[in-house]
Amino acid sequence: MSFKPHGKHLVAGEWVATEAKFRSEPAHGEAFDFSVGTVDLVNAACEAAEEAFWSYGYTTREERAAFLDTIADEIEARADAITEIGSSETGLPAGRLQGERGRTVGQLRLFASHIRKGDYLDRRHDEALPDRQPLPRPDIRLMQRPIGPVAVFGASNFPLAFSTAGGDTAAALAAGCPVVVKGHSAHPGTGEIVAEAVLAAVKKHNLHPGVFSLIQGGRRDVGSALVQHPRIKAVGFTGSLAGGRALFDLCAQRPEPIPFFGELGSVNPMFLLPEAVSARGEAIAKGWAGSLTMGAGQFCTNPGIAVVLASQADTVAETARTALSEVGPQVMLTDGIASAYRDGRDRIAAGNGVRDVLTTSCNLRNATPYLYRVAGKDWVANHALAEEVFGPLGLIVTVESAEEMIEVAKSFEGQLTATLHLDAGDAELGRKLLPILERKAGRVLANGFPTGVEVSEAMVHGGPYPASTNFGATSVGTMSIRRFMRPVSYQNIPSDVLPEDIR
Repeated sequence: MSFKPHGKHLVAGEWVATEAKFRSEPAHGEAFDFSVGTVDLVNAACEAAEEAFWSYGYTTREERAAFLDTIADEIEARADAITEIGSSETGLPAGRLQGERGRTVGQLRLFASHIRKGDYLDRRHDEALPDRQPLPRPDIRLMQRPIGPVAVFGASNFPLAFSTAGGDTAAALAAGCPVVVKGHSAHPGTGEIVAEAVLAAVKKHNLHPGVFSLIQGGRRDVGSALVQHPRIKAVGFTGSLAGGRALFDLCAQRPEPIPFFGELGSVNPMFLLPEAVSARGEAIAKGWAGSLTMGAGQFCTNPGIAVVLASQADTVAETARTALSEVGPQVMLTDGIASAYRDGRDRIAAGNGVRDVLTTSCNLRNATPYLYRVAGKDWVANHALAEEVFGPLGLIVTVESAEEMIEVAKSFEGQLTATLHLDAGDAELGRKLLPILERKAGRVLANGFPTGVEVSEAMVHGGPYPASTNFGATSVGTMSIRRFMRPVSYQNIPSDVLPEDIR
């Protein structure tokens, strides 16, 4: 199945073109023209979303679950075309996109199952105590309710799972919130075909067309207008620290501030404890090389830093260097991301005390691995060495003792993940590190690599700033629905007036 995008925006059920165009920049294959987003389109989409909320926000859980299931079905019905256009635009291999499509439809169906159960509503009931002294207690019931229209910004590195019908959109729709998506210019054709799938589901379930809109491309004023629109009640974002922080600040400066759920930057440190390195240091280093270069290192959970005792660092460095040297050039998502990777490489290489372990050559849109090494004291003294480099670059931080490893752990900013590689003999040091890492990261794992993020009930994909802008939230897993709901108490409301879910 071949797909040729028409390049229009989807606004309240209608495909709309604008005069100004931008041209896609595919990794291979044909480029296409797409309409540029405008502030007027943002306004139309947001007003339609508000109108849709008054019906969609009060659908039953079963109605919304069936809608989510149908979106998943419609995406699967376009499977081959999605893979074709997605691979062309991003350079990601077909197998990766097929897996990501499975993740995307899987999380839609997971949310359908989740809301059917109803536990997410967190229903509570304090029964009336009319005879209580000195004052009677009223009947009080609590339930989570949808907040209203939500803005979602598509991510560059996940054209399916974190974009048009990705996790943020799935969670918002499951909650009962209409969605306005700001598509990412790295993969506008992929966004368009997925929007077609969502629109087909909207029509099959006779929903208000304002329940979903997609605004393609556009200057910064389009994104700014979206997060500042008075109809928008929350924002989901996955992207850069600079871009996310700018939008976060706009949300905070609104006359009615709203939550901005941004997943921003993380270096995802790994701590290689002594007994584990002695027993299987080479295996850990090889595994690190594989995780570091997966998808050209373009994962927000990419483990960019390994902390290890200086006395054991040579084995880790040499094994990782050998494994990384066997990895050929990989196509990055955009020319801009490739350029930023080279800038990040230069920043790390110029750091005081930084030594080369593996240097290669990369240009244009290709990325090759780089590996560097620095002493813990020099790393702590230079904040720039702790900043994310989006791509297949690793930094080994060497420490002289377990005590210094603990101090280095304390020096990290907020992270999406932190990893412990440990054996039984490392338990004491592990117990000292774990409380520190709990404060630093949303997910702490042992004897593995963080690049895979399971879509499940217990997953947390978030963390303290700058990993995310809201440390109490997750953008992956069923708990992510809570971002788009708020608790409401109902006091002495007659049962025939109460919402059905809390009667």
